[in-house]
Amino acid sequence: MTRPNSAAATLSLAIPLTLIAFAAQAHTGEGINTGFASGFWHPILGWDHVVAMVAVGLWGAFLGAPAIWILPVVFPLVMAVGGALGVIGVPLPAVETGIALSGVVLGLLIAFAVRAPIWVAAVIVGIFAIFHGHAHGTELPEAFSAYGYAVGFVVGTGLLHLLGIGLGFLTRYQQGKMAVRGAGGVIAAVGAAFLFGIA
Repeated sequence: MTRPNSAAATLSLAIPLTLIAFAAQAHTGEGINTGFASGFWHPILGWDHVVAMVAVGLWGAFLGAPAIWILPVVFPLVMAVGGALGVIGVPLPAVETGIALSGVVLGLLIAFAVRAPIWVAAVIVGIFAIFHGHAHGTELPEAFSAYGYAVGFVVGTGLLHLLGIGLGFLTRYQQGKMAVRGAGGVIAAVGAAFLFGIA
């Protein structure tokens, strides 16, 4: 029988390896030929999206139940709304700045182990989800269906959240907490690099 800690470790290892394998295949130019596939790879192949979405899972895991499940549900649901706004052409100012700030803010919340009330955490995550969703929506390839693309980027986002949750299980251990907080610092630094145009 697999122990919970062993299962968490396996999950946190298996997800990144799977994403790397798929990403390698995607760079060959094959496979991204449907709305779903294009939407799926859009968040996974953009580091500005990756760090924020992994951060949502990490922060949720750091906060514990029920945040560990609520935050990764709030983000894609609100992101889908932002995506719809982007598809129909509703303007949203400073989208790229909002995306970069999501990495900075969420990374710092993890790095400093901020334990916000669940509703505050959900509002923070939801605000940033609007920016990520709007970017996805405005970049919808004309040849693909908006529905398939939207489902794809929600699924891709969900996998990144799961990666964050899997890594977040390290917070059960003192050294793991420090590692997760260190990851928060890295996420904040990546977000800052995008914010200041370094990345």
